[in-house]
Amino acid sequence: MILLRSPVPMVMLWGLDGIMLYNDAYSVFAAGRHPKLLGSEVREGWPEVADFNDNVMKICLSGGTLSYKDQELTLFRHGHPEQVWMDLDYSPVLDEVGRPAGVLCVLAETTERVGSERALKKSEERLATIFANATVGLSEVAPDGRFLRVNGELCRILGRGSDELLSLGVADVTYPEDLAPSLDAIERAMGSGGTTSLDKRYQRPDGATAWANSRVTRLPDADGRPGNLLVVTVDLTKRLAAEEGLRVSEARFRLMADAVPQIVWITDAEGRTEFFNKQWSDYTGEPYEPTTAAKVAATYVHPDDAPPTMIAFDAARRSGGTFLVEHRIRSAAGKYRWFLVRAEPYREPVSGEIVRWFGASVDIHDRKLAEDALRALNANLEREVVERSRERGLIWQHSLDLLSVIDLHTATFDAVNPAWTAALGWPPNEIERRPYADFVHPEDMGASSASFAQVRQGSPVMRFENRYRTKDGSWRWLSWAAVPEGGKLYSITRDVTDEKARRVGLEAAQEALRQSQKMEAMGQLTGGVAHDFNNLLTPIVGSLDMLQRRGVGGEREQRLIAGAMQSAERAKTLVQRLLAFARRQPLQSVPVDVAKLVTGMGDLVSSTTGPQIRVVVEAPEGLPSALVDPNQLEMALLNLSVNARDAMPEGGTLRISATVEAVEPGHRADLRPGCYIRLSVADTGAGMDEATLARAVEPFFSTKGVGKGTGLGLSMVHGLASQLSGALTIQSKLGLGTNVELWLPRSTAVAEIAEAAATHLERLTKPGLAR
Repeated sequence: MILLRSPVPMVMLWGLDGIMLYNDAYSVFAAGRHPKLLGSEVREGWPEVADFNDNVMKICLSGGTLSYKDQELTLFRHGHPEQVWMDLDYSPVLDEVGRPAGVLCVLAETTERVGSERALKKSEERLATIFANATVGLSEVAPDGRFLRVNGELCRILGRGSDELLSLGVADVTYPEDLAPSLDAIERAMGSGGTTSLDKRYQRPDGATAWANSRVTRLPDADGRPGNLLVVTVDLTKRLAAEEGLRVSEARFRLMADAVPQIVWITDAEGRTEFFNKQWSDYTGEPYEPTTAAKVAATYVHPDDAPPTMIAFDAARRSGGTFLVEHRIRSAAGKYRWFLVRAEPYREPVSGEIVRWFGASVDIHDRKLAEDALRALNANLEREVVERSRERGLIWQHSLDLLSVIDLHTATFDAVNPAWTAALGWPPNEIERRPYADFVHPEDMGASSASFAQVRQGSPVMRFENRYRTKDGSWRWLSWAAVPEGGKLYSITRDVTDEKARRVGLEAAQEALRQSQKMEAMGQLTGGVAHDFNNLLTPIVGSLDMLQRRGVGGEREQRLIAGAMQSAERAKTLVQRLLAFARRQPLQSVPVDVAKLVTGMGDLVSSTTGPQIRVVVEAPEGLPSALVDPNQLEMALLNLSVNARDAMPEGGTLRISATVEAVEPGHRADLRPGCYIRLSVADTGAGMDEATLARAVEPFFSTKGVGKGTGLGLSMVHGLASQLSGALTIQSKLGLGTNVELWLPRSTAVAEIAEAAATHLERLTKPGLAR
């Protein structure tokens, strides 16, 4: 009784097998494992921590006790691994003769507290380095405006060195017309102790003006009294560019969401609506306005369905699981239709906290009516058998849904309506008197058998899905609504193959949008870093070149200068890779003879890979031209060759081949149908496992050691293929080498004619050929 009434999670493990008996508080802790966990053996109930529980049972059944503070375990409470911290106290439970017969566990989950403490500690450790490494300008300013401490980003924004800034004050670097507002902001921050913000201009030494946003905050000193000022300076140029990119990204997302034939919506973690697509306004007749899920339910959902909807949504928010419900929504005409509503939580990648819900509402009104009709038909079957025989016959013959009667004892079809033939191609006489298992997909047999066993026990089945074989050998997804009655199973079945395909398409579109946003943001950051690095590199290269030309120093000094120049040239190559990845470097696409280019690079690739690697070049003459930037293509080939060399430290074969190939629908390269030049770089090296292959084209991802690779090689080639409307495919297995294929669009006939004409004109103008 104490266990059941306790608000603290408690579980009793009874007997040698540890049969689990627990209270309501523990069922909340068990989450998705409840109620299956109740009455199960602890080893089977929590298999992922079986060894831990075995030790507990051994110690406590021997009369000992155990206590753990902030014990870390990995549990599968929601179907996926989850790190959990708990305070656990175990003690033996004595039987009537005083011997330990069970174990009582009192637990308190401390996951949230441990996470908070770790986050606080990490925050304190990181705080010391934030100032120096911040991506915004930071400075500590004395009350009189003198700079006391500055970071590198502020130096970049103002175009001045740190030593110079530390000898100046805010007034010395502020644009004259903005000096008064700037000093006023400092005065307000000092007076109120709060934060003031303003957009202002700074004067750079070269005469240029830099726009930035400066936020001024009064800092407390060591004794908690008002002290110096913290000024956070943000370059507005990057922010404006990011805002423009966000507007473009949101416009793309809205275009994709409006193209989906279902109602698509997004709320934040608290249920405040962030987005409804065009289908919502088309159906309800009202424009979307930001509101809350509760108000949407109260305004548009049928009064009988609104409370259960919010109960299910709140439960999903608490558990973090899928939100799934059926309810009726009022249309613009004032009529209600049934919708299946499903939403999945989106979690913040680092903390795992739910930040918003992505959902879709699918119209199931027709299916719902069919299910209601089936239930009504079964409830009144005996009373209306004569009266409704003709009507049932018409429904049976002309229904678009698949109607069937299955014998519960033999599991064979007694009767099917003509809709089965329309959907699967089987005539009724080839289905009737055959077991349903003859048609079920092998992978779905387990779930189908379990569902059939449930029906045999008298429970109806709604919305069960499995795959059935068609007459031509293909497979179709069917959704079942079935009710047992008098030893028979009466079913209404719908073909939901197309509906599932649309659902998969929606999920793919959402994932593509998220990936596009990530790559776009990374490209903007990379491009900015490359440009800044290039600006720093230009005077270095110029100075080294001048020292070489003037012959400064002796032979040793000249060797050092030449080495520095070589490093600077490698840095320029890195900048070009960064710009190519960020797509800031425009392509000069011209018709290119790929066979000639590949053959001409054979010696260069051989010298790069070394004598231990055999280089084979296969590029037959007569290949059509490809529309590509030759310099970028050469760089891509060289990158792929270097990657192949690194994958074959003990030597091997590197094969570079070029062929022409026609791409048909469904091709592995996922390209538009047409004629393409396939450029293949294959090695016999170590290959990649599935995890590495999945991330191969991610920017800055590399399996090489520190300083041995930038991780831009494959991502740059992938970006080149995308810019050219081509594709990059990778096939690799551990120990079996890697084959990278670059698909280039064949140049148009007009481009090839222009190239041929230019070549012909060049020949005519050579000495000795003029007529």
